[in-house]
Amino acid sequence: MRRHSAHLTHDAAVLPWLGANFWSRTGGPLMWRDYDPEVVRAELDVLRAHGLNMTRSFFYWPDFHPEPHRIDEELCERFRDFLDAHRERGMGTVPTFIVGHMSGENWDPAWRGGRDLYEDVWMVGRQAWFASQMTRRFKDHPAVTGWLITNEMPGYGRIYQVDPPAGDVVTAWAQAMCNAVRAAGGTQPVSLGDGAWGIEVTGRDNGFSLRDTAEYVDFVGPHVYRSDTDRARQHHRAAFECELAGVTGQPVVLEEFGLSTDTVSAANAGVYYRQTLHNSLLGGATGWMAWNNTDYDDLWEQSPYDHHPFEMHFGITDAAGAPKEPLHELAAFARVLKDVDFARCRRADAGAALVVPAFLERGYPYSRPADRPLIFTSLHQAYVAARTADLPVGLTREADGIAEDVDLYLLPATRQLTTRTRRALQRRAEAGATVYLSFCSGEHPGTRGPWFDDLDGLFGVEQQLSYGVAEPIEDDVLEMTFREDFGGIQAGEVLRFPVAGNEDSRAYLPVVPRDARVVAVDGHGRPALLCRETGRGRTVLATYPLEHMAARTARVNPERTHRLYAALAEVAGVARPVTVDEPHVGADTLVHEDGRRFVWLVSQADGELTVRPVADGTLHALGTGEPVAAVTLPAFGVRVLELR
Repeated sequence: MRRHSAHLTHDAAVLPWLGANFWSRTGGPLMWRDYDPEVVRAELDVLRAHGLNMTRSFFYWPDFHPEPHRIDEELCERFRDFLDAHRERGMGTVPTFIVGHMSGENWDPAWRGGRDLYEDVWMVGRQAWFASQMTRRFKDHPAVTGWLITNEMPGYGRIYQVDPPAGDVVTAWAQAMCNAVRAAGGTQPVSLGDGAWGIEVTGRDNGFSLRDTAEYVDFVGPHVYRSDTDRARQHHRAAFECELAGVTGQPVVLEEFGLSTDTVSAANAGVYYRQTLHNSLLGGATGWMAWNNTDYDDLWEQSPYDHHPFEMHFGITDAAGAPKEPLHELAAFARVLKDVDFARCRRADAGAALVVPAFLERGYPYSRPADRPLIFTSLHQAYVAARTADLPVGLTREADGIAEDVDLYLLPATRQLTTRTRRALQRRAEAGATVYLSFCSGEHPGTRGPWFDDLDGLFGVEQQLSYGVAEPIEDDVLEMTFREDFGGIQAGEVLRFPVAGNEDSRAYLPVVPRDARVVAVDGHGRPALLCRETGRGRTVLATYPLEHMAARTARVNPERTHRLYAALAEVAGVARPVTVDEPHVGADTLVHEDGRRFVWLVSQADGELTVRPVADGTLHALGTGEPVAAVTLPAFGVRVLELR
C-alpha cells in the first residue's frame, strides 16, 4: 500500500517548510506593541543561519482588532516590516489570524462580550472580516507562504473537555473562515491551526473533524506535546499522530512540537528534537515548525509567563539569541533534507498495515468514548513494535474500508471491529494475506471480550469464555514458548512479555484448537499463538493482549512483540528492504522520484551502538558514495544512507 507522504505544492513552498513559531524576545505575544525591527532581524538571522526557511507568525487578536470594525493600521505596518525582514533573508512566514489563545492563557478583544465564537452569527462575521482584511493587506507579499485561521481554537473557542461545540457547527465556522481568506484573494495554502486534536487522531470529540473540514483546508497541522511513560513511545508520538492525521490524504505539517528546557536537560532536549524530526518524517510529515524561536528571560512578570514560567524557555535559541541544542538538531535535519532532495521523495510502499478500528473516530450507538484510549494506545505501541521490527507499515482505516493491497494485517489488541471488516479480513486471508489479531477483553466491565462475530470461525478455535467473567492473567510475565519454527523464530525459543492492565483487560482468551494449529504455548501449556491456514493465506491469533499490556507498561521498549511482527512479515512474504539485528535500531526507507532510495537508521539506545544492516542492495554514505557495511550510532543517534 502507498503510505501517506503528501507535499505542499504551492509556488511559494518549493522547499519543505522547516521553521519555528515566532514571537520576538522583546515582548512575546505583546511584541507588536513595542516592535523592534533590529532585534527581529537578528532573531531571523540566527534561524536562517541554521537552515530554517520560514516562521509561523501571529496577529495577536486583541491588539490587531481593537474594535469590531477597525484594524490597527500602525501594527499592520509593523507586520509589513516583519514580512520585509523575511523577504530580505529568503524566508517565508505563515500568519495566524485568530490568536486569542497562547501558552496557557486566553485573551479576548475587549469588545467580544462573551459572544460564542462558533454560533453567534455576528461574532463569526467579525472573525471572517478580520481574516479577510488581513489577507487583503498582505496576500501579495512574497514572504507570505500560507495562512492559519487560529491558534489552538479548541482551547479558546470553548474548553472542549467541558462544553465541546457540535461538529457541524465547527465545520460551518471553518468553511466561513477559509472562504473569507479565499474571497479576499489569498491563494497560499490555508489550514485551521486547531492542532489536529479531533476525533480521527486522538479519539476525543472536540467538534473538529479532519474529514469534515478537508474540503476547506490545504494541509493538516498536528500540535504534539503529550507525554508518555516509555521513551521509545515518546520518540514516536509525533510520528504516530502524523500517521493518523494523514486520514484525508492531505499534506501533514508538524505545526507545533517542542519542549521547555526548564523540564529537561539540554542534551535530552536535543535528543527529543532529533528523534521527533526524523521519526515524524518517516511517519509522513512533510513540514515542521518548532515551538518556538526564543526564550523570554525578561518577561517573567508578563502573562502567561508569570503563571506558566516554563513557557519562557521553549526556545530553540536562548534569550540572547544563542542557539540551543534543538536548533543545532534542526540545522542537521535541514542538511539531511537537502542531501536527499526531500521535496521529491516519498515513503516506500508497505506490504503491512495496522488496522484502525472505526470505533476510534465514530460514535456508534451505545459504544463508549472511554474505549477509544485503549484503541489509540494499543495502536501506538504496535506502531513502535513495527518500527523496531524494521517493518514498513501503513495505516488502513476501517471507516474507509480496509486496503486490498496488503499482505499482512495487524489488529493489535484494539478489541472492536465491525461485521464488514470481519468478513473483509476473511476474504483477504483466503486470497493469500496473513491476518493477525491479539485478543483484548477491554478495560471496562460492560460487554467484556471480543467485539466482533465468529472469532472461532475466523481463527479455527473454540473459545472457552464464561459470560461476564474475564479470565485473569496471574503471571507477571508471559512466557510464550514456540512449538514449531515460525518465521525467524525457532522451535523451542521463548519470548517473554510483561503483563499489565486493569482487572478487565489483564485477561487472556482460553481456546481449544479446531482447525488451527498451536504455534506457541504459555507457561501453563495453554495455547498462546495459533495459526489457521485458509485458502491461500492464514489467520494468526494471539490469546493475550500483547500490545495493550506493553502500552500499559512504563519503560518497556524494546519489548518482544517486534520479534513476532518480524516473524509474521516473513510468513506473509512482506518485504523489509533493510533490517538490523538490534532491537534498539529501526530502519525505514524513502524513495526519490528518480529511483534512488534512502535508508534511515534510528537508534533508541542510550549508548553508542555499532550495527551491520542487512539490505536488498548495498549501503553508501551520502555525499561521498563510499560503501558502508558497519554503522556506529551515538546514543539516540540517526544515520541516513543511500541504498543501491
